[in-house]
Amino acid sequence: MKQPPLKQYIYDLYDTVKNTVQPLHPKKHSEKTRALLAVGLVSFFWGTTWLASKKGVETIPGLQLAGIRQFLGGSIYLIYFLIIKRHPLPSLKQLTQFLWMSILMFVISNGFSTWSLQYIPSGLGAVIGAISPIWIAIFSVMMIRDTKLNLITSIGLLFGFLGILIIFYDYLDAFLNTRFTIGIILGIFATMTWAVGTIYTVRHSKNLNAYYSVGWQMFLSGVILTIVSRATGQFVPLEQTTPKTWYAIGYLVMFGSIITLAAFIYALKRLPPAQASVYAYINPIVAVIIGSLLNNEKLNLVIAGGTLVTLLGVYLVNTGYKKTQLPEES
Repeated sequence: MKQPPLKQYIYDLYDTVKNTVQPLHPKKHSEKTRALLAVGLVSFFWGTTWLASKKGVETIPGLQLAGIRQFLGGSIYLIYFLIIKRHPLPSLKQLTQFLWMSILMFVISNGFSTWSLQYIPSGLGAVIGAISPIWIAIFSVMMIRDTKLNLITSIGLLFGFLGILIIFYDYLDAFLNTRFTIGIILGIFATMTWAVGTIYTVRHSKNLNAYYSVGWQMFLSGVILTIVSRATGQFVPLEQTTPKTWYAIGYLVMFGSIITLAAFIYALKRLPPAQASVYAYINPIVAVIIGSLLNNEKLNLVIAGGTLVTLLGVYLVNTGYKKTQLPEES
């Protein structure tokens, strides 16, 4: 039997692949389905960025790594908006808002969480990072008038802290190591700052383009973190960096600061908060598993159980807190 020419075979193969993949293309789905796919993308890739950061801080200090990542990510956003879309420059008032949000959300929160990975496993850092909603609930009561903790939120707080204590119990011997304790403190402080920044952003960022705002926040934080890392001596000359450094930075910029951040904002604008926030429960699980498989980080029944208890607490806090935000029926 005569075989078809190679060129025709390639065309037939292309048509087969195209017909198989085309129904899966995002444009073939509804807007809600695309938003759910975006949440799935965020859930997985943000979980992997913890290990990427861990690999990065093995070659350069955490503050410098965070600074380069945010500067490059923010620059890409601003190039798109200012040069391609010809978006107007922000007003002085807007720039001040961007500056405050960048300090809270990126300089301190992201900078400290990345710095903490110099001393603690990436999976543990991700679990600590997941407790931000708990701090949001606590600080909301302290900062916003008429905000109270209901029963569900209170139970969630207990479960959240219980889960963290279970995990810490398995690391009791590590607490004798001063560096490990410093990492825990940095991670917890980063989550507290993220919570304050989230409350500030919700109350002061109305009528701002979310993508444009994030671009400025990342750019400004990149500049600030670079200055701070140099001033404090937490800096390695770029000519002394290794390919491993730039692999980590490239991954963090593309998947941590560009693709997934854009996907998260896209989902946040099109889904109820409960659905968009699902990523917060999946990220730590991905980070713990990836850290164990690819970086030989500790993973046993105690850590797995503590992680699940913590995430259950975060879920209850989110559920209870959102109920307090709903208007009462008259």
